[in-house]
Amino acid sequence: LQRSQQLKRSAWLAPAPCRLSSGLPVNIGVLFVPQQEAWVVERMGKFHRILEPGLNFLIPLLDRIRYVQSLKEIVINVPEQSAVTLDNVTLQIDGVLYLRVMDPYKASYGVEDPEYAVTQLAQTTMRSELGKLSLDRVFRERESLNANIVDAINQASDYWGIRCLRYEIKDIHVPPRVKESMQMQVEAERRKRAMVLESEGTRESAINVAEGQKQAQILASEAEKAEQINKAAGEANAVLVKARAKAEAIQLLAAALAQQHGSAAASLSVAEQYVSAFSKLAKDSNTLLLPSNTGDVSSMVAQALGIYTSLTKPQAVKTQEEMPPAREDLQPPPAEMLKAEEASSS
Repeated sequence: LQRSQQLKRSAWLAPAPCRLSSGLPVNIGVLFVPQQEAWVVERMGKFHRILEPGLNFLIPLLDRIRYVQSLKEIVINVPEQSAVTLDNVTLQIDGVLYLRVMDPYKASYGVEDPEYAVTQLAQTTMRSELGKLSLDRVFRERESLNANIVDAINQASDYWGIRCLRYEIKDIHVPPRVKESMQMQVEAERRKRAMVLESEGTRESAINVAEGQKQAQILASEAEKAEQINKAAGEANAVLVKARAKAEAIQLLAAALAQQHGSAAASLSVAEQYVSAFSKLAKDSNTLLLPSNTGDVSSMVAQALGIYTSLTKPQAVKTQEEMPPAREDLQPPPAEMLKAEEASSS
């Protein structure tokens, strides 16, 4: 009686032992099953029922607890194993497997040791999946590799009442020589990227400099164009101003000549300019063209006045027709008097 009470307290308070262990709960008629556990009961060596968590009653001697299945998620370490990739590189890979018992009946009677069977299946599946990938793809496609292993395990473990939730590759060990070559490849790739980035920077710099020079030339040509346009406009305005000034001067001169004694004043001005121009001979150049009578100044002045008179005679006639008759006291001096004055001045 004391022994049965001790077993009852141990079954009630202590957690249930693992399956296939020697310490399976003893049937004492009244049993308390812990949460997230399933006890498989056999009656006279044949499967009878699965005890649910809580209070359960069994018939002593006839009923026996044969298996205890944990319904929690189980973590199993997959031992390190060697696998050959598609490009004949030998890798050492270990992983972690996450399982859960979905059907206690199948987990108890479908396979002898579910954990060992799933572990072996994970190892063989990993070898077959790694044989389909190259070394570079193994590191890039770890997620797809884990998903393929989980799918392969679930297809086989469906008959065992176990479902594989996740599989994670923990470590991948590469041979030393392959590791060195991978390091050299990584360094070469980084040097290549550095050179490419440097060349792209040089190209961008040259493009920016050329673009700046182009913009500078365009702006300089536009500035020169604007300067030439402004200069031409200024010159055109200057020519117009000069022409207008000259036209006004001619108009003023014509008006002055039309007045009384205008012809005499014009003759005197022409004579002064002639004498002044003659006095500047041989000052600017060594080549001279002199008239034949250079000593007779009065004749030269008379010749200049004659030329001016011949040019202004039609205008003078027209002006006299338009003007009223001049008074006798304002008549110009006779030609003899002018000649005497010119002789005395000379």
